[in-house]
Amino acid sequence: MLKTARILYVDDEPDIREIASMSLELDSQLDVRTCSCGQEAIEAARAWQPDLILLDAMMPGMDGPQTLAALKEKADTSGISVVFITARTQTSEVEHFISLGAIGVIAKPFDPMSLAGLVQQYLQNVDA
Repeated sequence: MLKTARILYVDDEPDIREIASMSLELDSQLDVRTCSCGQEAIEAARAWQPDLILLDAMMPGMDGPQTLAALKEKADTSGISVVFITARTQTSEVEHFISLGAIGVIAKPFDPMSLAGLVQQYLQNVDA
């Protein structure tokens, strides 16, 4: 039996968090939690140790890249894989996000029906 993967979805937009959470939960192998800001995400990551964090790049206060940097600084969260979810998907922007330590980028708006499949692909890369 496949193990359940823990997914932390971070976005400051409540509607998008709800859509993402519902679409990810269609996959019974994904255990999903959501956060509304970077600081909350760091605390949740430390306490819950997700397998993958889906991180909105543009958030007020602490944005996605700042959140990723903070996660990388701490020994207990530095190994958690992060995928940015952003409307900023030009090649140079994607390369920038990867250079920060993300393992990938999912374009916003995402297709709710294919989000879980995308996440599973990233999880296979994490486990590989």
